[in-house]
Formats: sequence, structure tokens, C-alpha cells
Amino acid sequence: MEPDIVLSADRIVTRYGGIKALHGVSLSVKRGQIVALLGANGAGKSTTLRTLSGLIAASSGSVRFLGEDITKVPAHRLPHRGLVHVPEGRRIFGDMTIKENLDLGSFTLADDVERRRRLDHVFELFPILARRQNGDARNLSGGEQQMLAIGRALMAAPKVLLLDEPSMGLAPQLIKEVMNIVQRLNREGVTILLVEQNSKVALKFADYGYVLKAGRIVLEGLGSDLASNEAVISAYLGGVAA
Repeated sequence: MEPDIVLSADRIVTRYGGIKALHGVSLSVKRGQIVALLGANGAGKSTTLRTLSGLIAASSGSVRFLGEDITKVPAHRLPHRGLVHVPEGRRIFGDMTIKENLDLGSFTLADDVERRRRLDHVFELFPILARRQNGDARNLSGGEQQMLAIGRALMAAPKVLLLDEPSMGLAPQLIKEVMNIVQRLNREGVTILLVEQNSKVALKFADYGYVLKAGRIVLEGLGSDLASNEAVISAYLGGVAA
């Protein structure tokens, strides 16, 4: 693996029962990049992230992270290594407080000073979470829940962040706010693999992009090239060029 590549998939095949969802997907993410994984509903985007993070076992192929083969590593061990997954749908715990949700992101951390430093960073990124930290997470809006899901992931101090549809269901202004945070995290040194159905949003930020169709990578290239290619957007992503 090239020195700059921090996460890669090599011909991964993933099945749900007897149904093959991924057909030999290969991709790579370089240190410091935002990489977009694009495609229509059912293309295999979320399945790819779940396979990379160990939530679903690949039937064949391999996944490497920071030079190590992690294909067989249990999902719960990967955040400690720096690979953290923010799933589609946020998956927050509504009957727990905002702070309790955040604390779950660093539950194995013994250093209370470091935990407080991480928490302060999350509260600086998302002031609304600081103001409402003692309230139940169920009372947050959709955009605030997305902020909480990202904040919880940041408590694990990720080296690579897997973000699944962070803009889903959000109003345009909230999408802009969340994506600005994504860009800031990247500037702070977090490498990001971003799954998005909203190609216009993703390609404004992405250094590189992959397009999935029916469980196969059908196209890849610089984010700026994909964003300006009307034929690509129309054929594979169901829209118009950004």
C-alpha cells in the first residue's frame, strides 16, 4: 500500500444472505483527503462503509487501514485504532442526555483530562450541544442529532471518519452548516470518506470521488472533474452538474 493511503478496499465482495450486494469494490483514501462515495439509492454505498468498518463481514477481498489488514478485526475494536463510523440515520440514544451520548464515544478512555479536552472541542464545534448538554437527545432536531452523531464520533479521536449521508433530511442551511464542519475537521487533520446521495453537496468538498452503481465502482476521478461533468452526473447520479 502506498504510504499516503490510509484506508483501502481491495475487491471486496459483500453478501446479504444469498444476495451479492458488492461485486469486487476497490477504492483507496489518502491521508488528509475528503473522498466522496456517490451513487443512487441501493447502489451499495452504505454497505461499503459497513464493510470497511467491520459491521458486515466481507465474503472475499480485503480491507487495510494504516498499513494493516483489518478484514477480520471486530467492528468494536476499530474505533480504538482510529477508524470511526457515523452511520446513516444518526443512531443516537434518545433517552440519554446529550453529554451521555458524547461520553459513549470515549467510554474506553481512562484519561479524564483528555476526555475533557475532546468534549471541549466538540462543544466548540457545536455550541448548541454545549448549551443543551443535560437535555435528552430525543428532543434535538434532525440537524442537531446529526451534529451529536458527529460529535460522538469525534470523542474517539478518529484518524479516518466514515460519514454516511450526513445531509439526509436536513434543510439547505443545515446541510451547509454540517458540511462546513466536515471541511473544518478535514483541515484539522481528519481524513474523511463521505457517502452522499446529494452529489452536488459532496463534490463541492471532495478531493476525489467514486461512483457506485449496483454494487460496482463504475467511475472515479478528481472531485472537481466529476462535478463539472454533466454526462456523468446525469447518467449515474440522477442530477445536473454542480
